[in-house]
Amino acid sequence: MLTYLLRRCLIGGVTLLLISFVVYGLVRNMPGTPLTVQMGETDPSRRLNPADIERMRKSYGLDKPWPIAYVQWLGRLAQLDLGRSISRKQPVSRLIAERIGATLILSLVSLSLAYLLSIPWGLIATVRSGRLDERCISTALYVLYSFPTYVAALFLQIVFAVRLGWLPLFGMTSDNYASLSFGGKAYDVLLHALMPITCFTYTSLAYYSRFIRANLQEVIRQDYIRTARAKGVHPVVVIMHHAFRNTLIPLVTMIGLTLPGLLGGSVILEQIFTWPGMGRLFFESIGERDYPTIMGLTLMFSVLTLAGQLLADVLYAAVDPRVSYS
Repeated sequence: MLTYLLRRCLIGGVTLLLISFVVYGLVRNMPGTPLTVQMGETDPSRRLNPADIERMRKSYGLDKPWPIAYVQWLGRLAQLDLGRSISRKQPVSRLIAERIGATLILSLVSLSLAYLLSIPWGLIATVRSGRLDERCISTALYVLYSFPTYVAALFLQIVFAVRLGWLPLFGMTSDNYASLSFGGKAYDVLLHALMPITCFTYTSLAYYSRFIRANLQEVIRQDYIRTARAKGVHPVVVIMHHAFRNTLIPLVTMIGLTLPGLLGGSVILEQIFTWPGMGRLFFESIGERDYPTIMGLTLMFSVLTLAGQLLADVLYAAVDPRVSYS
């Protein structure tokens, strides 16, 4: 196992190097620069003189070819320095730390709800396969899975915020948040988070439920399941002890691949709800051509993706004794 982990970490390091090289080249070749975005060089009234522009280019490291700038970025990264945001004038690590909490509120709650509801729904759909209630559940899940989240977000805003006035329209906190008690602050954040959490949850719930049902449908056709039923084993024991345990391998694969989404957030939903999370920070950084922030976020997402895949491989051995990494 140790040899396998070391080999995977080495492959992951090379993969990260290639990803960061390609992304750095792409962002540095995007139209515009941080100066054109921040200083409004296209606006004659705000245009700087050439000397000031050149001075700022040197201070931001924009005067060097991007391969050289990439090597310098790697050198800072080796010292655990993600750089300093050009547009916000803050360390990238501090920006990420400030936004992680907001994203975790949505992602952890929505992911927990999705798993807590999808597993029993998948089991019920398997047990009740072909019956009216199962067909209604499957149809509802299919409709939810097909419904775009950004459309649902706008619909929820119109109904619950604009027309009914039950929930805040956008943001994470109210204007009087600082004056509220601890319980009042928690309740205020909850009200603001209800609509984003709903949008984050329903697609995952629909996908996971259908995923579990599809895998269980395949497993219950196996010979050992028919043998257990022929021996008179209780149907609940057959499903939970024999069938569901053998669907855990594809399930842990899916769990491992959800790790990047825990911190990555959703660019579209966080923009719609003006939620100050990682997805919105990434979107704003691209618009501002904030190269250090883009690279810091890309590196984090890439590390989480590779870590999620490695976690899934390790969990294989935990749920299936037949899997061995030697």
